[in-house]
Amino acid sequence: MARGDLPALTRLDIADDPAVWTALGFTVGAGGMVRVGSVVLRLTGAGRGSGITGWAMGGGAGLPSTVDGITTESHQAPEAAGVTHANGASHVDHVVVATPDIGRTLGALGALGLQVSRTRASGQSGPRARQAFLWSGDVILEVVGPQAADGDGPASLWGLVVVSEHVDDLQRLVGDAVAAPRDAVQPGRRIAPVRREAGSSVPLAFLTPHVGTA
Repeated sequence: MARGDLPALTRLDIADDPAVWTALGFTVGAGGMVRVGSVVLRLTGAGRGSGITGWAMGGGAGLPSTVDGITTESHQAPEAAGVTHANGASHVDHVVVATPDIGRTLGALGALGLQVSRTRASGQSGPRARQAFLWSGDVILEVVGPQAADGDGPASLWGLVVVSEHVDDLQRLVGDAVAAPRDAVQPGRRIAPVRREAGSSVPLAFLTPHVGTA
């Protein structure tokens, strides 16, 4: 099955105040909507919980209301618009899904038609010992979990990484809310995490584009 025929991630619901993301250099539209490539980040306010509280997908038929405990809705991405951000964000690179049972979570994603492209040992022990990668539209889902199932708790949307050409200049553009960039795990790429003091409840980082791409 072609990737375009599978459910594509189109929205993340984030329990942050829009002012936090404005200070990080994002252009926030009406209703707390932030368009980053093909994905809309819907900022619902700090009173709506913490972190990424749910996601939405388009292109798939008969989506369930939850996927291994993750609140799920159907949502067709709006037509591409030329939204620019002061931080240079162009698209969402990947979203991290944390789970106590990686096999169970991959089974739930597989039931949607999403296919594992690769798996690896992270080199860590504990809850992030294994990683699996799946495409949902043009976004990578990075599923992390322990080597063996550790309880029956739900999966959760842990954090996200956005691509920016300005990673090495972010501290000048948005201030010390962003940590100094460093070499990323991916060869040839650089990453700059957002500091907790910035006020976002979501682990967030900026990543340079793939080598040889804009």
